[in-house]
Amino acid sequence: MISTLNLDVNVKVKVNWGMRIGELSKATGVSSRALRYYEQQGLLRSERRPNGYREYSPDSIEVVAFVQDLFHAGLSSDVVRDILPCARDEHTRGDCTELVARVRQIRDELLRQEQNIAERRRRLDTYLANGYETHQA
Repeated sequence: MISTLNLDVNVKVKVNWGMRIGELSKATGVSSRALRYYEQQGLLRSERRPNGYREYSPDSIEVVAFVQDLFHAGLSSDVVRDILPCARDEHTRGDCTELVARVRQIRDELLRQEQNIAERRRRLDTYLANGYETHQA
């Protein structure tokens, strides 16, 4: 006779939290103040311990680096907040498709700004070259 066991297994997965804000700051080169701002803006997640300390998961290092890259690209915290769930695959594809169009617009605006700055730099270079030749003669 074969016996069958019916088991109801309830598994809880614990995220390996444990990196404090100072450790995350040191690992990323981003100040604790900026990390608190990221958290306030919904760009970074932490868990509060009973002692009040913020603790971050190991993937927070990658999140902070990604946020920094987006900020350096000129994106606002509002846009970054919208991008993060898409980067984590936490949104439906449709939501992210609309966001891609918005990011393309921002990129195109940056390109226009770069072109304007390059033109201004060329004008200054011409001015300096002409002014330098005139004063040397």
